Amino acid sequence: MSIPLLSYKPSSQNQRVAGYEVPNEDTPRTYRIENCIDNGDLEELIWAAYRQVFSEHEILNSFRQADLESQVKNRAITVRDFIRGLAKTEGFYRLVVEKNSNYRVVEVCLKRILGRAPYNKDEEIAWSIKIATKGLSGFIDALVDSEEYQSNFGNNTVPYQRRRYKDRPFNLVTPSYADYWRDQEESARYKWGNVRNFLDMARAINPKAVTNTVTVNTANIKIPDMTRDNTAQETRVSINSQASFPLR
Repeated sequence: MSIPLLSYKPSSQNQRVAGYEVPNEDTPRTYRIENCIDNGDLEELIWAAYRQVFSEHEILNSFRQADLESQVKNRAITVRDFIRGLAKTEGFYRLVVEKNSNYRVVEVCLKRILGRAPYNKDEEIAWSIKIATKGLSGFIDALVDSEEYQSNFGNNTVPYQRRRYKDRPFNLVTPSYADYWRDQEESARYKWGNVRNFLDMARAINPKAVTNTVTVNTANIKIPDMTRDNTAQETRVSINSQASFPLR
C-alpha cells in the first residue's frame, strides 16, 4: 500500500487569484502543437520541450529521443506524453536525479514540469515521500497527470515558467550540487561569510621556523662625519652677500 501525498498549503493566497501581467520581453513564448502548421514549427516545439525539461542551451546528441520525436511529429502521442517521456530518460536521470537529494529533485521537477517553484518545505517533503515510495517514474507520472498540470498546460502545450518572482528564468538553473550537497562537500573547506572559517584555516597552518646566522664584520666600516662646519658656512654666506654683479 503506497503512502498518499501529504497535504500542504501554499505559502500565500496568490494561487486563488488569476494573474494579470502586461506582456513584455520576459513573457515566455507558448508552444502549442495545434499552432504547428509545418515541420519547422514542430521542430521548434520539440526544441522548446528539450530546453524546458533539460534546461540546457545545447542539447547533446545522446539526449535526443528519436522515437519520441517521431511520434510527436506524427501526432501519435501528445505533448504531455512527450514531456513525460523526456523526464524519464537516462539523460535526465544523470543530469538531475543522480547528483541530487530528493528535495532538490522535487524543486527542479516542479520548475521544469509544473512551471513554478515549490510553495514551501512542506510541499518538498510531501513530493519527496512520493519519490521514495513510487520511484522517479511514479513521481513524474504524478506531476504530469496532476490537475495542476492539466489545467495550465493540457495535452498540447509545452510547460513554461508561469510566474517570475525572482531568478528569471528560474527553470534554466544548474540542476546539480545545490545547498544540500554543497554544504556536505565543502564542510571541511573555507566558506565565505563566516570569520570562524578563516580563523580555523589560520590555526591549521603550521609554518616552519627559519633561522639564518649572519656574521657581519664591523671593523672596516667607516662612519662618515655628518656634523656641519658652522664657521665655513658663515664665511661662504658673507662672501656671497658682498659679491656684486654687473647690470645689464
